[in-house]
Parts: sequence; structure tokens; C-alpha cells
Amino acid sequence: MTAEIFARGALLLLDKPEGLTSHDVVERARRASGVAKIGHSGTLDPMATGLLVLCCGKAARLQGFFTGLPKSYEGSIALGRATTTYDREGETTSESRVPELSLDTIERAADAFRGRFEQLAPPFSAKKSGGRRFYEMARKGEEVPRLPKTVTVTEFAIERSAPARLAFRLSCSSGTYVRSIAHDLGGTLGCGAHLASLRRTRIGNFDVADALTLDGFERADPELRASLPHAIPLSKIPLPFPRMPVASLEAWKVRRGQPIPARLSGSDGDWVSIVGSDDELLALGQMTPVGTGKIAMIKPKIVLAD
Repeated sequence: MTAEIFARGALLLLDKPEGLTSHDVVERARRASGVAKIGHSGTLDPMATGLLVLCCGKAARLQGFFTGLPKSYEGSIALGRATTTYDREGETTSESRVPELSLDTIERAADAFRGRFEQLAPPFSAKKSGGRRFYEMARKGEEVPRLPKTVTVTEFAIERSAPARLAFRLSCSSGTYVRSIAHDLGGTLGCGAHLASLRRTRIGNFDVADALTLDGFERADPELRASLPHAIPLSKIPLPFPRMPVASLEAWKVRRGQPIPARLSGSDGDWVSIVGSDDELLALGQMTPVGTGKIAMIKPKIVLAD
């Protein structure tokens, strides 16, 4: 029954343990659920813990909508040591005595990493250039390209937890490297730094408090594995689009990918959730306004119903 529920489409919220890659978690979830088609919406490094949103079965077709959601983290930064990977698992590139730094001094340095700014990915990262991963180049001693990317940090709260340790909370746009923020903050402070710990607490509106541990998911009986709040069936997935109920004839057309008219106003290309009987999510469609814009044609783009 568990396999059937996840195959029909569901999101699975898991709390990733330390020491596993995101791919490791996906593989274990596949074995436990009996569903082969599972993707995730945002990688966590092996040393990191916290929320992974897995898109199972038909929900795997929605993965792109969740990958770009903003993320929130908590963790710690160790001052006085910089590493090749910008985290505690890398080789030391420099060590310095940590000067006496007031919290005001640290806050002023942290201001450079609030709001919108350009960021470089760590040399040991999965970012690609010319079809090659950065970490592949770094492992061979090759120079990694400098490809700055604009990111947005909406919250970066810091407190001193020890003379050479900073605890932080951070909320940011998708694709932000927290390791780079830790490394670059150490450079700004003049003593070097690396990311000592990291836990992802939120992805969009999904919270790690609603997630199940990986071990708990594997040990749970089938009914618990597929229950709320950590397992969200297709019909209850919170998508940020208008919901458009349709009658049986329109549902028949939607299931076959045929466009249908609707009394909706919006812009060309806007997404719509097309819902059938029993609140079944049939498809996601895109809108093309007609005439004065009070009527639109909705073209199913991602058909989820059989």
C-alpha cells in the first residue's frame, strides 16, 4: 500500500542525518517505499543535516517547482582556520590567531553578506563549467573558474557562542553557498574561517519539524510511512497557483493534454492547478488570455492523472 500511495505522487519530508549524501537518502527512501522514481529538491552536503523534500512517483514531475524555493539554515562558523572545502572536512589552507573581535565588528563584517550580493561557489562543489564539476578540477589541482552568481540573504543572525565560534541563523535564495559565506566572512575578519556545522530547517513553507528521520521512515509500518505531516499526497501538495476545478468532460480532455477554456484573468504563461473530482490534482496548465483577458485557454503542461 505504501508503494501505491507514493507511486500515485507524494512529497516526503525527511530529516537527513549527518554522514550521508542526499543521493544516499534518496536510495534508502526508494528501498523503504518501494518506489523507484524519487528526486529531491536541493542537495545537502554529507556533513549537513536537516530537511530534504523528496518528490515521489508522479510528484517527481513537480520537482522543479520546489528546487527554487528559498531555504533556511542554522549552524556554526569556526574562526581561525580556512579549508579547501570551506567546511570542517577540508584540508587546512591557513591558520591564524583569532583576534579580540567585538560583536559590533563581526556584525559590520556580516553586513556584506546580507541582501543581494555576488558570490563565488567553493572550489570543491558540484557547480559545472564546460560540462565538468568544480570538484573534479579541484581534485586534479586545476584552477577553478571564477563564475560569480547573485544571491539574496534575507536573514543572517549571528551570536558569539565561544571565543572562536559563531552561531548563526540564515535564510537565503536557492543556490546560495553557506560554506562560501563562512569562508568569506573569515577573510573579511582577517583570521580565516570555515563552516563547522549546518542544519537546514526550512524549504519554502516546509519545516524540518514536520519531517521524519530516515531511520524512522525505514522502521515505520506502511501506514505511518505514508501519513501526514511528513508524507503529503498529490492532492494536498501546496502549490502557489490558482486552483481551477473542472467537470468530467473537461477532466477527460485534460487527461489527454487537450486545452480547455476557463473564466480566469492573468498573464500569458501563468500556471494553474487543474483539479478534478475528489480534489484530484489532474495537471498543471499554463494560461493564454483570450480577447479582453476575462477568458483564457488553459493548456495542460504537466499531466499527473492517468
